[in-house]
Amino acid sequence: MTTDANAPWLIVGLGNPGPGYAANRHNVGFMVADLLAERIGGSFKRAQKAQAQVIEGRIGPPGPANRRVVLAKPASYMNLSGGPVTGLRDFYKVPTANIVAIHDELDIDYGVLRLKLGGGDNGHNGLKSMTKAMGPDYHRVRFGIGRPPGRMQVADFVLKDFSSAERKELGYFVDRAADAVEALVIEGLERAQSTYNS
Repeated sequence: MTTDANAPWLIVGLGNPGPGYAANRHNVGFMVADLLAERIGGSFKRAQKAQAQVIEGRIGPPGPANRRVVLAKPASYMNLSGGPVTGLRDFYKVPTANIVAIHDELDIDYGVLRLKLGGGDNGHNGLKSMTKAMGPDYHRVRFGIGRPPGRMQVADFVLKDFSSAERKELGYFVDRAADAVEALVIEGLERAQSTYNS
């Protein structure tokens, strides 16, 4: 799929707003977005035209590989992410193929990444809302959190904080996910997949 080289990219970390959710597994998209914000050197501000926090900046080396990006965290709850993302897409005139959703993924082992374009939502309410609002043809950076242990319900598992054992490696995995987002935007999906789809 070809995209306009001058069009901005919209990079969306998915999560739930508020301090009570900040360290939850379901909020790993926000964690990656926060690290990307540090790298860009900006701080999130309330968006004018959508229910979201945004930073505008650039990713990549000087020259033709440099990309204009809008980094966003929806200020709605996860299951309503489609509205804010669509509002930002329309305001910044971002092609759907230049949208990247960063999200937790149950069917991948903890810390493993998978990058892809399009596909189903696999029961993820943030993706379900985005796909309903604008179709499935956006990029996903899927951050593995593994399956719940024993008989724990999925909803309880994703809304719990990472375990102390998981937290030991979380910083490394979030850093790698941020690298993967940058590679996707700068180098394209296939090259980023070959590096990060471990």
